[in-house]
Amino acid sequence: MIGRLLGQLAPAAPAAPASGTAQPDELDVIVVTNGCTDDTAKVAASFGPPVRVLSIPVASKRDALRAGDEAAKGFPRIYVDADVELGAADIQALGAALSRPGALAGGPRRDLDLAGRPWLVRAYYAVWERLPEVRSGLFGRGVIGLSEAGYARVAGLPPLLADDLVASLAFQPAERVIVPGARVVVHTPRTFRDLLRRRVRATMGVNQVEAAEGAPASTARTRPRDLLDLVRAEPRLAPQVVVFLAVAVLARRGARREVKRREYSAWLRDESSRS
Repeated sequence: MIGRLLGQLAPAAPAAPASGTAQPDELDVIVVTNGCTDDTAKVAASFGPPVRVLSIPVASKRDALRAGDEAAKGFPRIYVDADVELGAADIQALGAALSRPGALAGGPRRDLDLAGRPWLVRAYYAVWERLPEVRSGLFGRGVIGLSEAGYARVAGLPPLLADDLVASLAFQPAERVIVPGARVVVHTPRTFRDLLRRRVRATMGVNQVEAAEGAPASTARTRPRDLLDLVRAEPRLAPQVVVFLAVAVLARRGARREVKRREYSAWLRDESSRS
């Protein structure tokens, strides 16, 4: 998985200088393994410069982000999940966009990999990717870029499951940008069961954001009006909207059950999209 990502980043990126400090227009790629028991660190290290590998013993994304920030030297910074695909040119396009005045946070154009997925999974995403909040928000891309001012705003936010949602909601629409010249491939779940696991986790995250003190006010929930507008605009999507609603109901039930059992400690990771 990490090799799939670094294979596109490392070959096109010039080597970082011996000091470890990236110069302007150079990529400094920091991979943080957080409690990994597989060969992620070994695979990442095999790429050599400009990849730097840090390992922490705790399986915590929050701690991994903090470790990466402590090692990073400059801005803008691009935070990338290991299970997506994007290239060095996409990173550079994001960096250029975040260097412009007023752009505090940004993300790439999202391409969903739905090849070989069952109809129920494809039906869900046919609706999801058309939703207004999904199209304009930074979440669900696996990539978020921050300028120095943007980083200062989110650095003190509370640790929450839906970290990408929180980062997106921390900025007004005029302060965040979706960069057309940058593209990320997001690998969707390969089974309906894995889709439900992912949506239960997402629902838990939204619930936690809305209940957390000091977190941004959540406005990313899908409204019935959004779905009605979608069906009016594209009547052929009515069956897919039914699937979307069914998944939403099941996810809310699952989220309540998981919170009762483990509060907000369950990660419920979708492994199928990582293979």
